[in-house]
Amino acid sequence: MFDTVVVATDGSESVSRAVDVALDLANRFDADVHALSVIDAGEVDASPQQLRDELEAALESQAEAALAAIHERNADGLTTAVRRGHPSPEICSYAREADADLIVTGTRGRHGENRFLLGSVAEAVVASSPVPVLTVRQLETGNETAVDA
Repeated sequence: MFDTVVVATDGSESVSRAVDVALDLANRFDADVHALSVIDAGEVDASPQQLRDELEAALESQAEAALAAIHERNADGLTTAVRRGHPSPEICSYAREADADLIVTGTRGRHGENRFLLGSVAEAVVASSPVPVLTVRQLETGNETAVDA
């Protein structure tokens, strides 16, 4: 059913459950996993000019760390990539290039509560994805038994 699963990560705690779900699905279907982190060009461009290089380096370091953490958990059949651009189009473009069967994403990333139910990136991916998208909500502390993927 799934041969290639793309999981989008920004390294935030709120995306960790989405990574867990993506790795579990890939394991169950013996699928390859593509872990993708996108450095948000809009965030870099919106920062003061004198801080842009430092911000981009920090975001790249964070992206590499997020991908390394996934690699430690699942080195078999794992491909990692860092892209620069606007996250949702980059995620969808990468899914097309990887011939993905599924995209897995968290509902909120580093920007946390900026959207009430579904983060703006997740919402845009759902709206424009060429393949099915599984959004995974991070469970609230103390409510780990609820299934809400």
